[in-house]
Amino acid sequence: MKILIVDDERDVETLFRQKFRKEIRNNKLELTFAFSGQEALDILQEQDPPEVVYVFSDINMPGMTGLVLLEHIKKKFPTISVSMISAYGDTENYTKAMDSGAKEFFTKPIDFESLRKEIGTLI
Repeated sequence: MKILIVDDERDVETLFRQKFRKEIRNNKLELTFAFSGQEALDILQEQDPPEVVYVFSDINMPGMTGLVLLEHIKKKFPTISVSMISAYGDTENYTKAMDSGAKEFFTKPIDFESLRKEIGTLI
């Protein structure tokens, strides 16, 4: 299963690869990373239909925010599940994300066990 992680902080790649190393090694997960909303859309448009089945995106990013990215994904790729993450667990972002079609909303620091369960519902 191919997952796209979108975050403007590049160190998340190391963190995710470390937390999901067993799943990656056992070929259960393939992780792809984008460091902006536009880069994420470019990756999703590389193949028709995209191989990505799940997007995990930060909300607060320069340029295209995660909420704008979510709207684009839901319009162009309605079958892809999208979960959002924010450093701020505020009600406004949560409500906007869920109303826009987010599958789940996480706050930083990421609870990787909860994320693992979320991903498990897609397999």
